[in-house]
Amino acid sequence: MVAIGNFFFKYRNWIFILFYGALFIPSWPLFSKEKWGDSYYIWPVTIGLFITCLGQLIRGLTIGLAYIVRGGKEGKPYAEGLVTEGIFNHCRNPLYVGNILMLLGVGILANSLFYVAIMIPVFLFIYQAIVLAEENFLRGKFGTGFNEYCKKVNRWFPSLAGIGKTFGSMQFNWKRWILKEHTTQFIWLAGIILLLLLNYPELTGHNDQTRNTVLIICLSVLVLVYALVRYLKKSGKFKE
Repeated sequence: MVAIGNFFFKYRNWIFILFYGALFIPSWPLFSKEKWGDSYYIWPVTIGLFITCLGQLIRGLTIGLAYIVRGGKEGKPYAEGLVTEGIFNHCRNPLYVGNILMLLGVGILANSLFYVAIMIPVFLFIYQAIVLAEENFLRGKFGTGFNEYCKKVNRWFPSLAGIGKTFGSMQFNWKRWILKEHTTQFIWLAGIILLLLLNYPELTGHNDQTRNTVLIICLSVLVLVYALVRYLKKSGKFKE
């Protein structure tokens, strides 16, 4: 599994994007009008948005409370130090947990049985392999310190014990969150907009013109905001 994880680690960012694109593959519905009635869409929209927003919340809190200098270097796992504060004090892989919830949520939002039943399990397998590869690296670099950390903190399931103390003892760095997450936010929000407006004509009264107008306005605003953040970051006018 470690060897498999090292392979997928090199392409982990592309894997996330590819899995996001798979949302638009035609599929049998999770919730059908025949079984759930004319208001069937309320269920995938409500449940999907809740789960995917929860995933984004976890990612945001993780990045905003304790920045982790860990990622890839020459296509391999890398870390400058062992980060155990913030959300990392409650879960060893909160960013990956956030990603999983984000994709599961948009899969439900897409009302795709194929995505939830096939793509999500494949995604979980890939992430498990990547995490095992990262842990192999961290154990080799930090030894006993990492092993003690693993005994206290779960790999996947976050613990809420002491979460109030964590929030009270740290300050949320919203600038860091924007700088680190603006591209992920852009892709995520664009996908949600497309799924809502293309999959559920009920939301715009089955009026194609209204749907297209709302779609153009929402995506245009999103692109403008993204471009502004990119400009401010590149020009150095917006920093942590």
